[in-house]
Amino acid sequence: MADVTMHMNPTERKKVDRILNCWEYMRCGREAGGAHAGRSGVCPAALEQRLDKVHGGMNAGRACWVVAGTLSRGMTEGTFAKEFNDCAKCSFYEMVQAEEGEYAWPVSLLFRLLR
Repeated sequence: MADVTMHMNPTERKKVDRILNCWEYMRCGREAGGAHAGRSGVCPAALEQRLDKVHGGMNAGRACWVVAGTLSRGMTEGTFAKEFNDCAKCSFYEMVQAEEGEYAWPVSLLFRLLR
């Protein structure tokens, strides 16, 4: 498994008050124990441990755009290719990219971690 600290540089990274995971930012309630997890299930991003600590998040909470089955406009998406076009326009994705700047993990590396 690749070293998850490889692209992190906490001293040069943009300073933020609190790093948010996607379920916190989107307030979807699909994290483990969340308000909608019982009815809709726990989101795959909240369960994906192979991306834990990427961009400082919990599981895939800061790399949800590479995880199939996450939410897009309230509907579960199935594949990365279809979903990423929506994700690239998402305010959460844009926020993570802006916060991480040049230290944002490339999608190709995130996919390698998922193999």
